[in-house]
Amino acid sequence: MLPKPRLRAVLVALAVLATAACQVNGPSLGAAASRAGFKANYLVARVALEKGHFGKAERSYKALLKKAGPLEPRIRLEYAHALLRNGKFERASDEARIVAAQLDGRGRAAALAVQGTADQEIARRAINKGVADADAIQRLVAARSAFDELLENHPDMDPLGAMALRRKTIDVELSTIR
Repeated sequence: MLPKPRLRAVLVALAVLATAACQVNGPSLGAAASRAGFKANYLVARVALEKGHFGKAERSYKALLKKAGPLEPRIRLEYAHALLRNGKFERASDEARIVAAQLDGRGRAAALAVQGTADQEIARRAINKGVADADAIQRLVAARSAFDELLENHPDMDPLGAMALRRKTIDVELSTIR
């Protein structure tokens, strides 16, 4: 049995209003929810990195990269930093190189700090294993170049001198394996 014509008209009107409401408010509410979710996930990743939970930070940043949009270089840099802190030096170097190629200024300098540190650590691992080969030398040369650019263009980004010290040790490391 069909509803009476007046009841049917009311039901149709409610269905149309509900559909229109979803189309008008849905995308804006969805975008706001998406931004809020991204921000919450970013904070999880950032806190994990700051608290030394590098595996969690790494996984969180990797997931954020899929939705980073214009924030991709920043998220990728933080991902590279998490990889570095988690001892995944090859991947950290690769990710930092991507960022350094995309950015200039302080963003590039920050990426060079991660890339240089990762490359130096890769070379150190090889040297400690007795493998002072061409790749180890190339990594040290790349690290030296990264630190040189960072220190020349943005010395203020090394307030405690850690990058300058790393830069000096590269010359010593190279002199022992060449």
